[in-house]
Amino acid sequence: MTKRDFLTLRDLSSKEINHILKRALEFKAGKDSTKCPLIGKSIGLLFEKASTRTRVSLEVGIYQLGAKTVYMNPKEIQIGRGETIHDTAKVLSRYLDAVIIRTYRHDTLTEFAANSSVVVINGLSDLHHPCQALGDIMTVIEKKGRLKKIRLAYVGDGNNVANSLIEASALLGINLTLACPKGYEPDSDILAKAASSADSDITVVRDPREAVRNADVVYTDVWVSMGQESEASKKKQKFEKYQLNSGLLSLADKDAIVLHCLPAHRGEEITGEVIDGPQSAVFDQAENRLHTQKALLEFLLR
Repeated sequence: MTKRDFLTLRDLSSKEINHILKRALEFKAGKDSTKCPLIGKSIGLLFEKASTRTRVSLEVGIYQLGAKTVYMNPKEIQIGRGETIHDTAKVLSRYLDAVIIRTYRHDTLTEFAANSSVVVINGLSDLHHPCQALGDIMTVIEKKGRLKKIRLAYVGDGNNVANSLIEASALLGINLTLACPKGYEPDSDILAKAASSADSDITVVRDPREAVRNADVVYTDVWVSMGQESEASKKKQKFEKYQLNSGLLSLADKDAIVLHCLPAHRGEEITGEVIDGPQSAVFDQAENRLHTQKALLEFLLR
């Protein structure tokens, strides 16, 4: 059987994504009839970046599936002392059934996957965050009951989260409008490919009010991602008009929900009254990482 990697959302078809989302909803509802479907499996977590939600949700989910987690910090294994990605992938393939990588360069993932004989999953790279997008979309289904023609507004930096939301929208028929300052748009190749294949509207605008007006879902993320700390002062100035506050949210549909992938910098990209307000689904969204990742692992490894 040929292994299936999950480096971007486009590694799955829309039918497969819908299957995973349905399964995730079953896991959350406690309707799962298959106990420990991955018993005896060993899954490596190779994390270059700090993590709360990704690491904890994966470790808990892997345990609940009956598998074993092996956590690896690059500074504590030989890759941190110069062993090549090629050799590391070859060796870990002899011990593990899958490797989940949280890294900076997306090329690290693609090189590892090319040399791995076991499943490789993207736990985050600077270009994509597909596991996050699965949890996001599950939350929209829970709160809105549908995906087709949902109006999703994303306000802020055109980062890895934005790139994965673009792919999700193209695959699942979501109308997506992204509001980004000039010079901080999503990846142009990802955007062009999605726009050419989508049967929904995917557009980038400058004005956050234009994006949010009548939206069903309003999404934001931090302005300064991990590894961009030297740009913090410059980016905060560029993004000051892109804060998701009660005034901006009032332009959305009255029943709109608010999403944020966390961690949040309260008072910067989002205000406390919005993230803690009645329209916020942020903490349901965080929980749903657990359920969607369980469904993904079961799909790829059973």
